Amino acid sequence: MVIKKADVLCRKLGLSFNNPDLFTAALTHRSANSKNNERLEFLGDSILGFVIAQKLYDLFPDASEGVLSRLRASLVNQSSLADLARLHNLGDYLFLGSGELKSGGFRRDSILSDALEAIMGALFKDQGIEACQIWIENLFRDKLDSLSLNNWQKDPKTQLQEIMQSKKQELPEYTLVTMSGLAHEQTFKVRCQIPLLDITCIGAGISRKKAEQAAAELMLEQLNKVK
Repeated sequence: MVIKKADVLCRKLGLSFNNPDLFTAALTHRSANSKNNERLEFLGDSILGFVIAQKLYDLFPDASEGVLSRLRASLVNQSSLADLARLHNLGDYLFLGSGELKSGGFRRDSILSDALEAIMGALFKDQGIEACQIWIENLFRDKLDSLSLNNWQKDPKTQLQEIMQSKKQELPEYTLVTMSGLAHEQTFKVRCQIPLLDITCIGAGISRKKAEQAAAELMLEQLNKVK
C-alpha cells in the first residue's frame, strides 16, 4: 500500500526519470513486493558515501583523514538521512506491506533512510553519476553549510558523548578489560559499549585514558557503518 502517488514526490524532489519504474522501485519496501528497493539502496549507499567524501575533501583541504571521516559520519548516518526524508514527507509515498503500514513503518528511520539511498541509486542508474552528484549536494546543502571544522577538533571520547546526547541516548560505557606489562610500560585495554546498540569496541593504549580514546575512535567508525 502507498499513501500518495510517486510522481508527486518526484516533482517535489526536483527529479525527472527517463525510466519511472526505477523511482517506483526505490520507494518499494521488501514487505510490499519481491521487486523492492534493497539493491538500489545498496548502490545508493556507496554513491552517497563517495559524493559526500569528495565534497568534504574539497571543502576542508586542511582536514586530516580522521576529521574527514568524522565529518562524513555526521552526515551519512541513518538519523541524518531519515531527517532529510521527513523533510520531504518521504514516508507518505512509500510502498509498504499492510503489516509495515499498520505498524508505522513509514515513520521508521531505517525504512526512510534506505528509501532515500535507493532514490540515489535509481537516479544513478537512470542518469549517471553527475546528475546524482548534483542532486545529493543540493539535498545536503544546509547540512554541509552548517559544518565547522572547529567542531571536529574535539577528542573522540567527547565527540562520541555529544553524538549520544544529541540523539538523547544513554552515554557510552567504558570498562577496563586488561592491564598488562611492567609498571613503566603498561598496556591498557578498554571496552566501549553503547547500551542501546549491540556494538562493542576495544581500544588499547599506554594509559587507561588513551585506551578509552582509542575505543571511542573505533566506536565512531562503527557508527559510521550503522544504517
